[in-house]
Amino acid sequence: NKQAVDNAKSHVRKEKNPYKVKIRIINDDSSTINYIVHLKKLRISSVQFIILHPPYWDIIKFSNKKKDLSNAESVNDFLKMFGKVAEKTFRILDKGRYCAVVIGDKYSSGEWIPLGFYVMREMTEKGYKLKSTIVKNFDQTTAKRNQKDLWRYRALAGGFYIFKHEYIF
Repeated sequence: NKQAVDNAKSHVRKEKNPYKVKIRIINDDSSTINYIVHLKKLRISSVQFIILHPPYWDIIKFSNKKKDLSNAESVNDFLKMFGKVAEKTFRILDKGRYCAVVIGDKYSSGEWIPLGFYVMREMTEKGYKLKSTIVKNFDQTTAKRNQKDLWRYRALAGGFYIFKHEYIF
């Protein structure tokens, strides 16, 4: 999503960088990108930490592209697509180092879909080891603070569930 990339670049430019950390924002398909080529440009062969924050399947559409995770036709398609990303990132991560995945669940047609746990399983099937599960409670975040009644009304009127957490695996 070019708009998201431009927004990220704008925020990064505003930050101080006293330690001269190399920052590159790449707009590409995470499931097909050749990470090795990009790492060579930075004169490195691997990384020590990866953060993945995939879309929560189809809750918010990020583009109209068929290969976009937010356009997967089913949860199985989403997991298969995400699995490609997990597999590619595993290859560039130094042995014994870490990857964090931030993901929540989904509620659809009266059913709780434990998307976070499905993603965690996908990661372990690609070779990652689970070190911890952190449940991030965002009940009091700025976006929802002082608006609990509004969100409750929207949930009741729209037939959806208000999630107050996401996972960090």
